[in-house]
Amino acid sequence: MKDELGKPEDLRTRTKQFALRVIRLYSALPKKTEAQVIGKQLLRSGTSVGAHYREGIRSRSDAEFISKIEGGLQELEESIYWMELLVESGIIKTERLNELMKEADELTAILVTCVKNTKQRKIKK
Repeated sequence: MKDELGKPEDLRTRTKQFALRVIRLYSALPKKTEAQVIGKQLLRSGTSVGAHYREGIRSRSDAEFISKIEGGLQELEESIYWMELLVESGIIKTERLNELMKEADELTAILVTCVKNTKQRKIKK
């Protein structure tokens, strides 16, 4: 199966790996209340991205695909917010989240492109 960008399984794998990295991060957080509350929010949003993507690739229409992918984009934006809070509150050092935040930014760019391409294809029909 190919994804929206024509790369077999690439986004399925990347979004799942993103979720697994978020799970590992959550498991390593301090047990302080504030770290756990923010961490649970990140855990929820970070693991939802791949679910939205998978729902999107199984969609029955372009409109449904766009809706699911945009839902994934919202979860990515929320994940970035929670990671920023973890860093800015001093719970985690910036260096520990740099790669995960970079991946969130890259996934955002890819999903935005998927939505734009689908919308342009709809206009051409």
